[in-house]
Amino acid sequence: QVQLVESGGGLVQAGGSLRLSCAASGRAFSSSGMGWFRQAPGKEREFVAALSRTGISTYYAASVKGRFTVSRDGAKNTVYLQMNSLKPEDTAVYYCAAAVNSYFKTEAREYDYWGQGTQVTVSS
Repeated sequence: QVQLVESGGGLVQAGGSLRLSCAASGRAFSSSGMGWFRQAPGKEREFVAALSRTGISTYYAASVKGRFTVSRDGAKNTVYLQMNSLKPEDTAVYYCAAAVNSYFKTEAREYDYWGQGTQVTVSS
């Protein structure tokens, strides 16, 4: 089992940066592919970024590629999402998720555990 707690959200002006953290507990973290998703009001949850359990492979949604970077620190059992050049359309609740015993996933239905989410608001 994996428990996930996101932090680092907040209010930022367009063009600014934020770094989200996802602290994981549970022995399955090291064997889990990790992902970040977001959900804006009135919209469906969408994929943002994925990271393999080794931390070697990454994949990004086209809307964030080149601006966001996902990484993991195995020693701290933490996954990060560095968000640069933020835009108002990045405003959403951001969730991290874990796919146990999986290398790499990009579909929300393939993830087993989810955090509670952290709000990111980008003002214009």
